[in-house]
Amino acid sequence: MTDASTPGASPPPGAAADADLTTATALVTGAGSGIGRACAQVLAAAGAHVHLLDREAEAVRDTARETGGTAHVVDLAEAGAVAALPAEVDILVNNAGIQHVAPIHEFPPETFTLIQQVMVTAPFLLMRHCLPHMYARGWGRLINISSVHGLRASPDKSAYVAAKHALEGMSKVAALEGAARGVTSNCVDPGYVRTPLVQDQIEAQARSRGIAPEEVTDQVFLHRTAIKRLIEPEEVAALVGWLCSSRAGYITGASIPIDGAWTAH
Repeated sequence: MTDASTPGASPPPGAAADADLTTATALVTGAGSGIGRACAQVLAAAGAHVHLLDREAEAVRDTARETGGTAHVVDLAEAGAVAALPAEVDILVNNAGIQHVAPIHEFPPETFTLIQQVMVTAPFLLMRHCLPHMYARGWGRLINISSVHGLRASPDKSAYVAAKHALEGMSKVAALEGAARGVTSNCVDPGYVRTPLVQDQIEAQARSRGIAPEEVTDQVFLHRTAIKRLIEPEEVAALVGWLCSSRAGYITGASIPIDGAWTAH
């Protein structure tokens, strides 16, 4: 059992219970749109100062203006990108992702490498960059936006599935290492979310399968889900916000699906 003096049992000094994050600083990758933008909005509404990262300059600056945060125009595939970012971060949301759809025998090796750089190496470097501050403070949240594809596979997504499985494993290692220091690490595993990334997938799948885009949504994306609709980014962000609250202090090393029972099959 723990008490209020045990690392991880309470929020950072000065923060109230639940999701009052007025003393916290957050960093969200892929924050210009979709899930990242929604996460930045939730964390800012709870009082955190949010650093927003995205390679799309106009989008991330718009979100920063909206949330009162700080925009960083960054391509996480570039060497040295992480070293220039702030390290005094209490909440790290690894969200940035890219996708390419092709069977393994046709998959471009350079695209496979790029996806691993953005979705595995960059989260590792960001954790390494921010964890010393979290450890020194005795409180921190690592939240990795994974996917149902971190738990299951689909054809034609070898790089994405490999990256999400790697992120799941790394998140669990971080949970074990950080537990005694008050730092939790969890994966949030959405199904298909209404984002630009999913829209691009719909168009790519429609081309590769020779069917209409709306048929891709119904026959491919929603075929395995019990709830027949796309997930809204705000639904994912709500869970992220809760994981930052004091009531989630015992949840670490978890993979939490938001998938309409996609993984129940």
